Amino acid sequence: MFNGIVQNTGKIYRIFKKNNNCVLEVLSKIKFTKSEIGSSISCSGTCLTLEKYNRNLSKFYISKETLNKTIFKSSKKGDIINLEKSLKYGERISGHFVQGHVDTTSTVKKIDFIGKSWKIYFKLSKKFKKYIVQKGSITINGVSLTIAKIFMDGFQIALIPHTLKLTNLIYLKEKDVVNVEFDVLGKYIKSFLIWERNFQKLVKL
Repeated sequence: MFNGIVQNTGKIYRIFKKNNNCVLEVLSKIKFTKSEIGSSISCSGTCLTLEKYNRNLSKFYISKETLNKTIFKSSKKGDIINLEKSLKYGERISGHFVQGHVDTTSTVKKIDFIGKSWKIYFKLSKKFKKYIVQKGSITINGVSLTIAKIFMDGFQIALIPHTLKLTNLIYLKEKDVVNVEFDVLGKYIKSFLIWERNFQKLVKL
């Protein structure tokens, strides 16, 4: 579990396929202890297990399913990714609950630059619109953000200078693809409403 408050980034040193999986090696300034080997790390919003760590180089494995569902299927050496360690019990949650389970990817449609802040418009398939609400939470590349506006074909978020400074969102440009995770609370509520509706139908039979 994470909270989407990203304070570290890393650079992809190597990414290559191995058997049915993919190996990801990342250079970063983030430090890991021996006890953290095997822990969950959010890599641009994708929950991956830290397999090895040597000085500044971290190694992860990406399953075929995860590879096909995330931006890592097109990632390359030199790409910057966001990194966040998993939450510890008792830590303050500043963003929202982030699982690291990417639901889909989205494409940058347009970026408006307003002073030092950005407004980014993302495309989103209609089948996923049921999971977003205006002023609700959403995770983009592992960063906890607020949905500013919703449109027929997508949504808009606003980025302040502090977030741009600390994350890889500052490198985004039109047509770039990002990882998206919808608010887990919203997904649970949607699932419950579907269950309740189906239950009511059964009761009426």
